[in-house]
Amino acid sequence: MRQHFSDTFIKWLLAAFLIVVFAFLYMPIVHILFASLSSRPNFPYPPEFNVASYVRLSTNTVYQSAFFNSLILASCTAVLSTLLGFLATIGVLRFGGRRALFYAIFFAAPLFVAEILLGISSMALYYLLFELQGNMLAAIIANTVHCFSFCFLIMAAMLYKYDWRMNEAAIVCGASPFRSFIEVMLPMTWPGIMGSLITAFVLSLNGLDVSFYLLGATPTMPSVAWGALRYGVKPELYALSSLINLIIFALVIGLLISIRLKQRTGQG
Repeated sequence: MRQHFSDTFIKWLLAAFLIVVFAFLYMPIVHILFASLSSRPNFPYPPEFNVASYVRLSTNTVYQSAFFNSLILASCTAVLSTLLGFLATIGVLRFGGRRALFYAIFFAAPLFVAEILLGISSMALYYLLFELQGNMLAAIIANTVHCFSFCFLIMAAMLYKYDWRMNEAAIVCGASPFRSFIEVMLPMTWPGIMGSLITAFVLSLNGLDVSFYLLGATPTMPSVAWGALRYGVKPELYALSSLINLIIFALVIGLLISIRLKQRTGQG
């Protein structure tokens, strides 16, 4: 009886601890959402719902330009990072042999470099060595270097236990290498691919240290938010941040639902 009471108490204590942790993590997101919908954004409690900030956002060209620049940067970085991470993972796990661990450490090395150092070193490389001015392409390349390691680790975790004999069996049965990839490998690895895309997208969308040194006067969401701190954050920025958070949550929830449906289909 005493043992049962002790186990129950520990479970409830752990549950309470998890609730406190998640509340601490997500309260800023909820606060931004309330601030974007309130007529008093500085302290929106109790909330007085008002969509004026979203109306002003529709006419604010600075935030719109920053959002579209960040969207282009994040989308291109996500695609490049995921593609390179996927190819690197296949190369290491399939053809790495005894040097697979060395290659894996080499590809994961950018994780141990601070973002600000990566931004400064990229600026020095492009400005001083190649005499290139800051532009979107340079920022995409630098962010791809940063996000590549995350994509590589995600794909490595997905492909570590993958049975490569299934591809060989498909080719023996007459399928081309491309068809074996589309019909055999892709259905089993797409959760990792989507996870890499979302991770790289979020990292590059929110990254300031890397893009700040390479974009010059080109506005992005992080640089506009950083500059707004000097004069006070406007409600339009809360509205735009809320929209971005909702988009990211929708992508993550959609990925989780797709994985569950895929699992149920496989079991059925």
